[in-house]
Amino acid sequence: MSTQAIVFVEKGKAEVQEVRIPKLREDYILVKVNAIGLNPTDWKHIDNAIADVGSRIGCDYSGTVVEVGPKVTKDFTKGDRISGVAHGGDRVQLENGAFANYIVVKGDIQIKTPQNISDEAAATLGISFTTVGQGLYRTLGLPLPTEPADSKDYILIHGGSTATGIYGIQYARLSGYKVIATSSPHNFDYLKSLGAEEVFDYNSPTAGADIREHTNNTLRLGWDCTGSGAAIIAGGISSKGGKYASIIPVDKAAVLKVNPNIDGPHSTLMYSVFGERFVKGSETPAKPEEFEFAKKFSEITRQLLADDRLKAPRVFLNRGGSGLDSALKGLDELRQQKVSGGKLVYTLK
Repeated sequence: MSTQAIVFVEKGKAEVQEVRIPKLREDYILVKVNAIGLNPTDWKHIDNAIADVGSRIGCDYSGTVVEVGPKVTKDFTKGDRISGVAHGGDRVQLENGAFANYIVVKGDIQIKTPQNISDEAAATLGISFTTVGQGLYRTLGLPLPTEPADSKDYILIHGGSTATGIYGIQYARLSGYKVIATSSPHNFDYLKSLGAEEVFDYNSPTAGADIREHTNNTLRLGWDCTGSGAAIIAGGISSKGGKYASIIPVDKAAVLKVNPNIDGPHSTLMYSVFGERFVKGSETPAKPEEFEFAKKFSEITRQLLADDRLKAPRVFLNRGGSGLDSALKGLDELRQQKVSGGKLVYTLK
């Protein structure tokens, strides 16, 4: 049997191809995809040739369970609604990747989509909740939302209008923190509606100093959802020091030049949550501890969604049309930085 998928062809180019349905591995689930969500990492794999020829692109999806591998421990059965994350652009298993009609996903870190969450909203989850788990909880050490702190300390989330930032604001609030965020001014009210106490313009040359003043030089934690926040986060964090985490590597010298007392910047890479070795330039060994945490954190996320305590970003649905061909055009919009305050989602037939 065959399926359509977005496949890496050469540097700077991916296309929709007819490919075979991926083989079900023992700890994986075969899924019929209903919707896909686009992330910057998708086009970066294509433009930077991080993938190999034949690699299937895409990470975020929602769909329906077709078959469950025998080593999946979560209670998934055929016909269940499912959402989460796939390893797009995988150089080890080229058949991985979410942008296809049929895909395989690592079973135990996926979410059984709650009844109150649409497939379109669920397609915004995958990269965001796993990255939040790594950044806010594994790296910065926030207490889990199920065991919130009473301290009301501050945390700064730079890139608050990205999909990951939008989720991060909500998780941090649920963990008991006062959230400061950065974005473009047109997203200020939206981020405040999600729980940000104050939002600052990331284009302002005084953003870091303004944040430090607002927090009375008490800000100890900063999370960078774009990798471009060195000056703002370092300038906003207390002169006495604090911890800086980022979703991608950040120039340490640039951070310490602004604030020499910072611990970091520490970067994470979402692809370690699968607990398998992978190659993104250099090889990263399997990290089973990342997989175990993601397995636990996915269940926390599922419950927060089911309880209406966590809301998906605004969905920009089928911009330019539905299907994989339109999704390719959506990747161009991401390249051109035309998307903020929500997420591009495309439904598949």
